[in-house]
Amino acid sequence: MQLGFVGTGTMGNPMARCLLDAGHALTVYDIRREATTNLCERGARWANDPCAVAEASEVVFTSLPGPAEVEQGVLDPRAGILAGLKAGGAYVDMTTNAPSVVRRIAEVCRARGVEVLDAPVSGRPPGMTIMVGGDAATFTKYRPLLECMGRNIFYVGETGSGCIAKLVTQYLGYSNFVTALEGLLIGAKAGIDLGILAQIVPVSAGASRTFDNIPRSVFSGEFTSGGTLDIVAKDLHLACELAREVGAPAHIGLLTDDVLKRAQAQGWGQRGFPIVARILEAMAGVELRAPEARDGRGYQGEDPRRG
Repeated sequence: MQLGFVGTGTMGNPMARCLLDAGHALTVYDIRREATTNLCERGARWANDPCAVAEASEVVFTSLPGPAEVEQGVLDPRAGILAGLKAGGAYVDMTTNAPSVVRRIAEVCRARGVEVLDAPVSGRPPGMTIMVGGDAATFTKYRPLLECMGRNIFYVGETGSGCIAKLVTQYLGYSNFVTALEGLLIGAKAGIDLGILAQIVPVSAGASRTFDNIPRSVFSGEFTSGGTLDIVAKDLHLACELAREVGAPAHIGLLTDDVLKRAQAQGWGQRGFPIVARILEAMAGVELRAPEARDGRGYQGEDPRRG
């Protein structure tokens, strides 16, 4: 199939590679041309703008930083995807986006005879989770393309539902991360050994995948695990906005939003999101640092999710 991919950065690039590996013809565009170099070396074709990508494609995917970039990339009257995508084609947005933006774009697309899915992702291809919103028949039609990139494919419901599911999972994950940091700071201030505490939590009521990042990224002082602070702050803020729109409580999320914004104000936006720990450490007057594991089982650099 003739496919297009707009936005071939940290997430988009490996997804685009999966489509190439599955034998599809691919046309690509990214604002940074160098982000497409490896794809072009594997047979993808470069296009000068999203419109040119769409002109060469039956289905166009986007993986972009956020709602504003998606709107520009799709709706720009001269260079946008809709300026080039023919009626009968399809547009699949894999960005963590605002449901209201996805719905607005979908309305315009459908008026021009273009099918739409919102399909944000969690994890890394080819084993990632994809949460899909849109017409059920459209989902069925294009599911084989999604299966090239992800292992866990969920049809959530009408347009915007995929984005809602993704924002909920982001809310849970990053609010949990900040809560876990606060819990550890209580232990540190109270004087117990963080290395031992880090072994207790995974086999106690405090266990979570989110906590597992902390020994690897915070105790070492490297703060390198996961996505950038800017991306995480964007996602959490969108989740809080959604909560406000639907009238749901989001007290913990709003506090997390504030801490993330404080970290951004320090100029750490392009650092790994665990850097937010430094804000809480400054509040507590203590650092969350611990040497490598002492009993042989270890938490240093190991990922309990492997295998």
